[in-house]
Amino acid sequence: MTKNKSLFPFILITSLFFLWGFAHNLDPILIPHLKKSFTLTTVQATLVDSAVFIAYFLMALPAGFIMKKYGYKTGIITGLLIFAFGSYLFIPAANTQQYVFFLVALFIIACGLTILETAANPYASSLGDPATSTQRLNFAQSFNGLATTLAPIIGGRVILTKGYTPAQLSVMTEQGRKLALAAEASSVKMPYFILGSVLVIIAILFAFTHLPKIQHHEGHTASKNIFHALKHRHLAWGVAAQFFYVGAQVCVFSLFILYAPKAAGITEVRATYYLGLCGFAFLIGRFIGTFLMRYYSSAVLLAAYAGVNILLCIVAILGHGILTVYTVIGICFFMSIMFPTIFALGIKDLKADTEFGSSLIIMSIVGGAVLPRVFGYISDATGNIQYGYTVPLICFMVVALFGFKGHCVKVKPESLPVSAVL
Repeated sequence: MTKNKSLFPFILITSLFFLWGFAHNLDPILIPHLKKSFTLTTVQATLVDSAVFIAYFLMALPAGFIMKKYGYKTGIITGLLIFAFGSYLFIPAANTQQYVFFLVALFIIACGLTILETAANPYASSLGDPATSTQRLNFAQSFNGLATTLAPIIGGRVILTKGYTPAQLSVMTEQGRKLALAAEASSVKMPYFILGSVLVIIAILFAFTHLPKIQHHEGHTASKNIFHALKHRHLAWGVAAQFFYVGAQVCVFSLFILYAPKAAGITEVRATYYLGLCGFAFLIGRFIGTFLMRYYSSAVLLAAYAGVNILLCIVAILGHGILTVYTVIGICFFMSIMFPTIFALGIKDLKADTEFGSSLIIMSIVGGAVLPRVFGYISDATGNIQYGYTVPLICFMVVALFGFKGHCVKVKPESLPVSAVL
């Protein structure tokens, strides 16, 4: 960081990565909690994820417009306040006992997260020496991995309080059952109130902190619309790679509790402990990957990690016993650097198209809503959940191609100086 002027702003930006990672990883806790509180079917409970991913798809472009017109600082503060507002909505949602109210609150939270990710990823990448942008973004994303480990532990202890058993609920009157479930649902109030208050405090810190402006080079045609941004070939590749990567990540993490008992013959309770190891491997992978980027090109490292995961997916499909569980933990380790690396390489040298390029890559997160369903269809059609890992396998092939060739920035002849053309 030049003369340490960017150090405190970078610390604030890094805190955002932890906060949205924490919010995301409370969702797996909310799903069983709300499923029980509202006696939902599994399909109805998965609307939690749907509300989040739809927000990412719908809000990414508006987020880019906010950054383009008002700047990154305004965008970050806006995202934090929307995030906080959605968190506070959990209080009336619990009071009214309306599942739709919870979904609305989650949608609003995700709208705030979309704006934050659209702003923070390119800003962290640009806040310092361009030569270390990918390394810097991976370091910031490491705190997202830390949240992946901590959120389920904290959320499980605070939200998943010991409640009434199905047998106890079955002998209650209708009114008594509603009161009992309402009491259980209210356990979300305090953690989300605290989260919202922390977000407001951080928004105030951003308001009073000078954020260095991202400077675009002279001579670059200003971006007029999103189609102009898509003219960059490496950005289009980055959007595709991120779509498939996020889809693979959601398949691996969200479906692990279904996969491990059938592939390794372990209980679901034991599988939850291994899922914690998946999160820890993901965290350690981020730090090790950031260190390795001092010595290896981020694109080479991305292609190599994706190549390893292709081989591990084959083992996850064909393997047996506890080996399959450790294989998935390995996949989590090698997935760790992929999101920030794809992001940094995808927006590299976009200059005035950076805001729209960032929006497009954030929009591609919708892959997390699409590809896990394909995983499920394959598993159901074949009667073997292990075959579903053909989806992550294909996803990592796309990521490998991006790291191998797709990330290359193509410079148009008309954009070169006359001396270079001659």
